[in-house]
Amino acid sequence: MRRAGLLLALSGRAWRSVRMASSGMARRDPLANKVALVTASTDGIGFAIARRLAQDGAHVVVSSRKQQNVDRAVATLQGEGLSVTGTVCHVGKAEDRERLVVTILDINVKATALMTKAVVPEMEKRGGGSVVIVASIGAYFPVPGLGPYNVSKTALLGLTKNLARELDQRNIRVNCLAPGLIKTSFSQVLWKDKEREESIKEIMQIKRIGKPDECAGIVSFLCSEDASYITGETVVVGGGTPSRL
Repeated sequence: MRRAGLLLALSGRAWRSVRMASSGMARRDPLANKVALVTASTDGIGFAIARRLAQDGAHVVVSSRKQQNVDRAVATLQGEGLSVTGTVCHVGKAEDRERLVVTILDINVKATALMTKAVVPEMEKRGGGSVVIVASIGAYFPVPGLGPYNVSKTALLGLTKNLARELDQRNIRVNCLAPGLIKTSFSQVLWKDKEREESIKEIMQIKRIGKPDECAGIVSFLCSEDASYITGETVVVGGGTPSRL
């Protein structure tokens, strides 16, 4: 009995260590001395990611299409004592993206590839870095009526794999986040209609809508040294929604 009790105690301590590491409690500021550029980050999932990265020690640059949205997000996060600046970036304007994007595929896939290409030289100067692409559960489980969107998000899974292979020798890791149904203004068409919301929940293992903060911690982890041996992977945060191609 004494031996069993000792094993249980050791297991308990080990579990607490794992839990602390996964929650960021084990080490303060895991992203200290890092700079994080987060696009579309003045609301919803993007804003939650920007806040979490800053809380974990990174200096964060938020961006959006509209200056007032950038100013509001920066003021909010700086008011929380976080190191944040902002910039306007409209992926639909040629002067901001070097080329005009006019379709969903252009915005979701081409703009992501171009943005990655733009930041890689700066990452190389710093000895490496981490890119996290945001796809969607729609890449695996298509949402009816959103065909082009679903296809564009599936393409991001392939882009992640390809970029990870291309950039590994430059010490740059590339991973992907695929959120499920998260309660944001962007997804409100899916959850404001209660009947539609309930039908979506039927395919989930966890019968509720996700929160932006539940995506943010995953992104912070993928950007940290704790994920230094992870690249080319997609993490699904979808409450158990089917996620196999």
